[in-house]
Order: sequence, then structure tokens, then C-alpha cells
Amino acid sequence: LLFWFSFKYQEKDDRKAFYFPHNTKLELIWTTVPAIFLTVLVVFGLKYWFKITGDAPKNSIVVEVTGHQFAWEFRYPGADKVLGKKSYKLYTAKNNLGVDFNDPASLDDIHVNTTMHIPVGVPVKMVIHSQDVIHDVGLPHFRLKMDAVPGIPTTQWFTPKITTADMKKKTGNPDFTYEIACDQLCGQSHYAMRGVIIVETMEEYKKWLAEQKPEYFSIFPDKAPKESIADSTGKQITQ
Repeated sequence: LLFWFSFKYQEKDDRKAFYFPHNTKLELIWTTVPAIFLTVLVVFGLKYWFKITGDAPKNSIVVEVTGHQFAWEFRYPGADKVLGKKSYKLYTAKNNLGVDFNDPASLDDIHVNTTMHIPVGVPVKMVIHSQDVIHDVGLPHFRLKMDAVPGIPTTQWFTPKITTADMKKKTGNPDFTYEIACDQLCGQSHYAMRGVIIVETMEEYKKWLAEQKPEYFSIFPDKAPKESIADSTGKQITQ
């Protein structure tokens, strides 16, 4: 239409422009029509916004996502399926998420860096934090994003439908990965603030989870349970 109008109404020596200062009918049309379209878009947007930020299904798994300049860190609840409390006042070089280990629920929590594992076909609820400036959990492959705001936890949930392995076959790209990008300019290394999501089968996810060591035992190794092994006679000995 723009090209057609430019051609049809181009300036000519025998053509004089018609000028009028106001047209109420035209004003009403070009105000009302966009208002209707925008209202429809807002209604759809709010519907899905309340859905992804509302209560996740009961069978969902919970992953805490913490952003800081310039990396992502993840915390999973242990066997009790409850994330322990945390506070910025408890931050140390070792306890860099500020987890409150006086809370029994935090003793079996698992802390991993950079790579997040989730099972396919299961709803995943993200509890999102920032430790410094505003970041943004951008999930381009899942068409989702959510701000990570200092002092204000945010949430979103989604259900992955295709495993990473299947996506490698589907795209023909052996190096395919689901990405967590920071979608909010956050400093000079913003471009490098990248995480990876591995979507796998439930069996693979449970196996990976079982191999992880609770963060509490990494920070306080003397608290870790002793491992028992059998000697050559079959007698149990403790390491």
C-alpha cells in the first residue's frame, strides 16, 4: 500500500494537494480500530501471562535459577522436594547462593553451575533470582522469558516436549543445545552470560540426579556420611 500510494499520488504539475485540518469520523476510525486490535492482543497476552506465572501443575519439578554477572546457577530440591531457605546475608565464597543450612529442607539441596537438566514431558517450574543487577532468563527455544530482579523472586513454568538428543536428530545439528540466554543488557560480558538446558528422559534425569552430591556436604565435607565398602573377605569397612 505504501508503494502504491507513493506511485498513485506522486507530485505532478497539474495536481494540487487537498488540505483539510480535521475529520472527526477519520479520527474515530483510526483510534477505535487499533484500540480493538490492541485490546484483543492484551487479553490473549494476559491469559498466557497468568498461566505461565501462576501455579505450576502438581507433578512439576522445581528448579531455582540464580543469575549474576555473568553466569547462571541452579539449585534443585533433594528427596524432600522442598528448596531450603536462602538469604543474601549468608553469602560467602563457598556458599555463594546464600543458602540457610539451619533450615533442614536445605540439607539435601543440589547446586549445579551452567547446565540445567530437566525431564521431557514434565512441567518445570523456575524460581528466578538475581544477585546483582537485573538479568533476564531468556529461553528462545521455548519462546519464554522472565526478568531476574534483585530482591524480588519471579517464576515461570513450561513443559519441554522434545529431548536434546531428539532435537539433534530433528535439526541435523549434532551440536544443538537448548540455551538460557540473558535477555537484559547487564554489563560488559552480557554476551557471554549463557547457560545450557539438557532435556532428557525421566530415567536419564533420575540417574543424573542420583549422581549429584548435596551442596551441604560439599561445603561441610566432615558432615558427609561415611561410605562402606567390602574388603576381600566380604567384611564391611568404612572409608
